[in-house]
Amino acid sequence: MEITLYVGIGRLELHIPEARNLKAKRSHTRSLIERIRSRHQVLVTEVDHQNLHQRAAFAVCAFSADPVDVESRLRRVEKTIDQNWSGNVLMWDVEIIQV
Repeated sequence: MEITLYVGIGRLELHIPEARNLKAKRSHTRSLIERIRSRHQVLVTEVDHQNLHQRAAFAVCAFSADPVDVESRLRRVEKTIDQNWSGNVLMWDVEIIQV
């Protein structure tokens, strides 16, 4: 018996204009990332711009046997970002893949 799995991947890019160093950048993004992880049961990892002070890129991943569940979770993540991020969201792109 083969189980179909769906993986939703969201790519998030943020601009943090008030960050003057990497420590300030991480302090601004840490609370948002922890909130996303705990509320939506998704994986979040920084994937690019680790050495830039005012920019951050994250991958947000959700897994499920139901594609509607994956899409719904990633939409809720987007809503959480909109409600809790005071900086600029440069990009939020979602792709759902059947495995």
